[in-house]
Amino acid sequence: MQSGPQRVRLVIHGMTCTDCERHVTKALQRVGAEHISVDFRRGEATFEMDGARLEEAKRAVTKAGYEPGEADILDDASGRQPSFSVGVGHSTDFDHDLCIIGSGGAAFSAAIQAVSHGSKVVMVERGTIGGTCVNIGCVPSKTMLRASEIQYLAAHNPFPGLRTSAGTVNLRQLVGAKDELVAELRQHKYVDLIDEYGFDLLRGEARFTDPSTIEVAGRKIRARRYLIATGASPSVPDIPGLSDVDYLTSTTALQLQEVPRRLAVIGSGYIALELGQMFHRLGSQVTLMQRSDRLLRAYDPEVSEAVALTLSFEGIRLLTGVTYERVEQHGDVKRVHLTVGGQERVVEAEALLVATGRTPNTAALNLQAAGVQVGSRGEVLVDEYLRTSNPNIYAAGDVTLGPQFVYVAAHEGTVAADNAVGGAERKVDLTVVPAVTFTSPAIATVGMTEAMARSKGYEVLISVLPLDAVPRALVNRDTAGMIKLVADARTRRILGVHLVAENAGDVIYAGVLAVKFGLTIEDLKSTLAPYLTMAEGLKLAALTFDKDVEKLSCCAG
Repeated sequence: MQSGPQRVRLVIHGMTCTDCERHVTKALQRVGAEHISVDFRRGEATFEMDGARLEEAKRAVTKAGYEPGEADILDDASGRQPSFSVGVGHSTDFDHDLCIIGSGGAAFSAAIQAVSHGSKVVMVERGTIGGTCVNIGCVPSKTMLRASEIQYLAAHNPFPGLRTSAGTVNLRQLVGAKDELVAELRQHKYVDLIDEYGFDLLRGEARFTDPSTIEVAGRKIRARRYLIATGASPSVPDIPGLSDVDYLTSTTALQLQEVPRRLAVIGSGYIALELGQMFHRLGSQVTLMQRSDRLLRAYDPEVSEAVALTLSFEGIRLLTGVTYERVEQHGDVKRVHLTVGGQERVVEAEALLVATGRTPNTAALNLQAAGVQVGSRGEVLVDEYLRTSNPNIYAAGDVTLGPQFVYVAAHEGTVAADNAVGGAERKVDLTVVPAVTFTSPAIATVGMTEAMARSKGYEVLISVLPLDAVPRALVNRDTAGMIKLVADARTRRILGVHLVAENAGDVIYAGVLAVKFGLTIEDLKSTLAPYLTMAEGLKLAALTFDKDVEKLSCCAG
């Protein structure tokens, strides 16, 4: 260790408040440190002292009741910037403990967790901070969906004696309010947390130059561990002529300033259903087109049927089993040429939305140089610990093409950070993941479908309860939907819960608990469910395994 005055950054574990900062400051002062700055949120102290006395400083911190960690020599009296760090059990040629590429749900969750381990963290972002969910996904789409729901209810009030009406939609004003909400949440839930937790942010495109180095804006960064959390973007199918047409994606559709008179939608997944119904309720004539023979083909048939009936009843046109021949544009009109049931058809619309899935954002990362293997769609391949083929590089969230939900990404980010810098060996368990589509009524599911359970060898019991048997739906005068439970006939354990209902996304959490913790039909039947709630439907569906609920009194068990 070089002697003479040096600027030191010392990681300190165990600090939890400003009192801790004062205790550490006094301890360092006693051994001759000067210009001391202590930050409990960052878990570090910076100070100047003779480099030969660094071990004295560590002992002083230990005596004060805290655990000293790695020490970085920031500069010496000459102002030189050494590229090494001093610590127990650490290599000495890294700039950071963890470098996170991306700034969405997985990235921020990982950064916060890594900081709690006392790690020095840098986050790299090439675009807007916050990732998909807050900027162009969950937040903007759900607030717009709520607006469209209010518009629809105003025009389609089911209660006699009430007079409501809906006028023309000012989409520009709605989108402006949406953008304000997005900006507020981005600031409070993402940007402000950078200083709160004390990690660094570096702007620019990250590109691996070797297995432990990235280059960003002409600067090279070396980190002990990396987390790839770059998310995914809308994918575009290979349909002749599509690339020459002015089409919309889920991102650009939420930026429109006027409601299109006609909207054609290629695809029928959750994004297509949500945005298709939203624009229909705001005033568009909507046509949904898909290749499979039914909506939501991965779901139970009862779910698909309930959703199709609801959308058709509202006036949305559904075309299934289509083959896309070509797309062309004439003026402002887009024409989608199809074959449906052997017959040629043409769908015309002023706006065309492409909603056919997501593509991982990996093309610019130069992962080959890092020794990171990717799958056929460009997704980063990971093991159960979220490690890639390079054991020092992890990946989490949509970039792995796992379940495309922000709560999954955030969970994976935490697990990845624990494993990468916390020394843990946590496995990611995604066997019980709830999925919600925010149509109206909403679609929510968790666990196995009936077909899935049978394919795994279960003898299956099922219960299908129409919503006209649920008192909450009756008093709402809206009985569109159903509840389906899938159970193991031998143990009567609940294997799957599937709903099409108002507030299905809220109800499904009870289904998550039932599936995750192995509750049985009898467990659900024996619970007290509050009357006139949609959640009561779960108990009624459980009763339906053995009874006809139509012949029970209210609240009967």
